[in-house]
Formats: sequence, C-alpha cells, structure tokens
Amino acid sequence: MAELSAGSRWASQVCATEVIVVKAPPGDTALECGGSPMLPPGDAESVGTPDASAAEGTQLGKRYVDADETLELLCTKPGDGSLGVGGTPLVLKEAKPLPASD
Repeated sequence: MAELSAGSRWASQVCATEVIVVKAPPGDTALECGGSPMLPPGDAESVGTPDASAAEGTQLGKRYVDADETLELLCTKPGDGSLGVGGTPLVLKEAKPLPASD
C-alpha cells in the first residue's frame, strides 16, 4: 500500500499498463493491476501475467474511477490487466454530456 498523490505515475508488474493519478483519496491505497500491486515505473518489473479475474485490460487515454469517485486514474499506456483497489475493480469513467445548444 502506498499514499497516492495527484500527478504520480504507476506501472503494472504483470502487463504494460501505466497510469497517472488524477485524483487521490487521503491515506494509503492498495492500487492494483491484473491482481498485483502497482509500483513506480522505475521499480516495476515483469513478474508474470495478469490474474484471470483481473484481465479485462485498460484503454489508452481513458479514466478509471472507484465507486465513490475518490480515486481517478488516467491510462497512459494500455495493457492486459484490469485496474483495482484492494481487490475491488475500477470502472471506466463515463463522459459528461455536453449541454444542448439551441
């Protein structure tokens, strides 16, 4: 577990996924990808493949949030693993609708 801060970068140990933290909750957070903890990019090295239950993949340029939207991540490099926090998967953030122009 690590204390996340906005702007920090994290990399997966089991796939090519890399993210930047856009919004972080206070305190320590168990950020995961593919079922394994994520590490700073220089510390991450490949240790296998994503767990089958966390292998839906990530998409370049998409934002991922937790249920309360207290954590928001921007995917800067896609991979085969799914993002999660403490065993709970993150979901793709929905785009806000634009206001109608008359």
